[in-house]
Amino acid sequence: MFKLYLRWDTPGVEKIPPGEEENINAVADQINLIQMTHYNKTRHAFGGTHARSHGVIKGKFIVADDLRQHLKQTELFQKGGEYPCISRYSTEPGDPGLDDRIPQPRGFAINLFGVEGKRFAAGEQLGVKTQDIEFNSTPALDLVDAKTAKEIIDLRIKNGGNPSEMYKHLEARKDTELQKTRDRVRNTHLESTRQYSQTAYRFGDLVCKYVLVPSSETPKDGDDILHRWLQNFHRDHEAEYLFQVQLLENLDEQPVEYAGKVWEPEKCPFQTVAKLVFPPQDAFDYGRKMFWEDHMRVDPWLGLESLRPLGGSNRLRRVVYPRSSAMRRKLNGRKEVNVNSIDEIP
Repeated sequence: MFKLYLRWDTPGVEKIPPGEEENINAVADQINLIQMTHYNKTRHAFGGTHARSHGVIKGKFIVADDLRQHLKQTELFQKGGEYPCISRYSTEPGDPGLDDRIPQPRGFAINLFGVEGKRFAAGEQLGVKTQDIEFNSTPALDLVDAKTAKEIIDLRIKNGGNPSEMYKHLEARKDTELQKTRDRVRNTHLESTRQYSQTAYRFGDLVCKYVLVPSSETPKDGDDILHRWLQNFHRDHEAEYLFQVQLLENLDEQPVEYAGKVWEPEKCPFQTVAKLVFPPQDAFDYGRKMFWEDHMRVDPWLGLESLRPLGGSNRLRRVVYPRSSAMRRKLNGRKEVNVNSIDEIP
């Protein structure tokens, strides 16, 4: 079974297109423009994406101790164990005041503590002992590469307040159906929403996409309905998710560079390697929310080399994330804090 999977360094897994660096730097400028635009309205800077928080919760990430040999990849999954973690529910766009009732992709991020192993130079220099893992509620990424990201973000900046004009431009694109998918996302209880990596990652010797599958039960309102749903649920219930990976077998059917294609689970099934458990708690603690937004940065490029983000969309994030964070801290007069213990967070 192991021999069916492609190694992460197989020729063709990654292929950098011409002009990518220029496009990436243009996107970084666009994201900072979005941050500055909202700062000028509110005098507080939020993330250029995932600006609206719905909940921040503490729990534990439990790696199974009976994994099959081909799943014992990276320092994180080589042996069973538990890692303290903190997670944030969010909405994808960069508008912190976006009404919850407007259908949009929702995000979820995990910050794992006490993760040992060889990490990227940026993480080593900062003394980081964490691993960040990020998700989105749509399985395919519309910003499939740096060039597409630059084009689409430019349209959103120019036509964000004019949906009919925005759709006129989207209809003229070859990828119009992919680009319109985000506006068709059904609003659901965030705790019961399946979350996807969208992009590919190195998984030790192999390559994976991952998914977070709710395994606990969840039982027209105001514009903050999503965070109130979460508060009501997490106050009285334990929440559990299965963390599953989907391994690369065929580059024609599972492209790494093009993030707009879903890897079909019927052909390449997900396999459970860990679970995420959150005890009952206040999901909207104000001090915790503000600490995450004002001081923390989610960035897999500070983590393990054996969980290396792959593909053009992830190469874009390697540049955009630190530049976006630096702009936000400057505008807000805050310092970025590299937290290595969950006890440092309210």
